[in-house]
Amino acid sequence: MAVLLGASCAQPPPDPATSGQDPIPTTGAESPARTAGAPLFEVDPGWLKLPGDWVLGTSINVSVDRHDHVWIIHRFRYVPEEDRDRAAPPVLEFDENGNFVQGWGGPSDEYEWPDLEHGITVDYQDHVWVSGSNPIPSSGSPRSDDMLLKFTSDGTLVRQIGRRDRSGGNDDTANLKRPCEVFVYSGTNEAFVADGYGNRRIIVLDPDTGAFKRMWGAFGNMPLDPPPGPATRHHEGPGPDQFGTVHGVKVSNDGLVYVADRNNQRIQVFTLEGRYIKQGFVNRNESDDPGPAGGRTVSGIAFSADAAQRFIYVADYSNSHVTVVERDSLAVVGSFGARSSAPGDFAGIHNLAVDSKGNVYTAESDPNNRPQKFVLQ
Repeated sequence: MAVLLGASCAQPPPDPATSGQDPIPTTGAESPARTAGAPLFEVDPGWLKLPGDWVLGTSINVSVDRHDHVWIIHRFRYVPEEDRDRAAPPVLEFDENGNFVQGWGGPSDEYEWPDLEHGITVDYQDHVWVSGSNPIPSSGSPRSDDMLLKFTSDGTLVRQIGRRDRSGGNDDTANLKRPCEVFVYSGTNEAFVADGYGNRRIIVLDPDTGAFKRMWGAFGNMPLDPPPGPATRHHEGPGPDQFGTVHGVKVSNDGLVYVADRNNQRIQVFTLEGRYIKQGFVNRNESDDPGPAGGRTVSGIAFSADAAQRFIYVADYSNSHVTVVERDSLAVVGSFGARSSAPGDFAGIHNLAVDSKGNVYTAESDPNNRPQKFVLQ
């Protein structure tokens, strides 16, 4: 099944003369046609091969290591009760052909395993990082996943950073608060954490010791604890001066930090030190999800595999497709997928990753609950 990138639109930059504040670099002009050279994909519907009769719960996140092995974390507690005895381990490793390699993880006396699995990242030294996003009502647990876990590739604990139920908010540099994702940048050997669901910051840590190095919020502002009540969706202008949900972070080969500000429908770009450079909106005023979560258009980000990392692939949770953004301009240049359960489509796309050949792997949460592979043509 060939998947062609179609036309899509993004918002133009705000007008400083009418915005009531200093000019803020913002990109993402309308792109009425597919950009020349934009990638083409074909879904591989038979890629994943689970052993025996194992069952996956919510396939919440995916990462690709330097060997092109694909790592999936799923919410094993969400396997239906009648299939619970066949639930796969929460961390699963597959080769690029979808063959099972190993599985591990889950509660232990050695560390505080998340009550609600959320993030998985395999860093450049083959360490596996796991994070959680509890509490939510459906988990049945009130405890807060305020920690990061770092493992060897075989599941041996290396370090726990932070403790459960310990977060003091955005000012706390010893604990996280429901962190979404981590990216370890080899150029400086630093861990950039999208922290995330409970906090509104990027926090940078020493990946070997867990020591705090620096942090920042949207536009490089000091991150503040969120006020009570629902967030307001902004359909125009530069958007809020604080992050909404800091749901993803990646560092490019040329040392720029890209932040997925999911509920504010934008990508913000920073230097390694946290100086704000620019932002771009993704499908800001598009939503086929009319509910209160209809603005979650930047759920996860990943770079194309070319040396220049020309494109950013964006998991648009609310609209159930992968949006393709030109990295330099942050303009939307196309998308693929629609809301359905058919192979190549999505319902609840949560995150995505890219291997060295340019293939894209996606992780869908409810209702599809499946990983998929898209082969670069």
